[in-house]
Amino acid sequence: MHAAGKVIIGIIVLLIGLGLFVDSAYDNGLTGIQINWLDNFVIVLTGIIPIFLILIGLFVIWLEVDELKAEKEFKTEESKSKPMPEPMSRPVSKSVKKKAKKKKR
Repeated sequence: MHAAGKVIIGIIVLLIGLGLFVDSAYDNGLTGIQINWLDNFVIVLTGIIPIFLILIGLFVIWLEVDELKAEKEFKTEESKSKPMPEPMSRPVSKSVKKKAKKKKR
């Protein structure tokens, strides 16, 4: 389906939803059928909020525990793969460098 068609469908659905909210604001409703959409929405919303907060809390806990495990694993992996330091070489004097250059010629 073309994007313009999807936009038109979205506008139609939006207008229907807004019409239902406006309809619930009048005593007998504009359509003659009185369904209090706004009150029903508030009831559902107040029922969903605690569950939503519980799920968000569990998700945050799960994410942070996983991050702590990954950080601990990274530190142990890093300590295992740390290369041994190379032995320090002695400083070479200028006279030794000159002798090495002469031998190369």
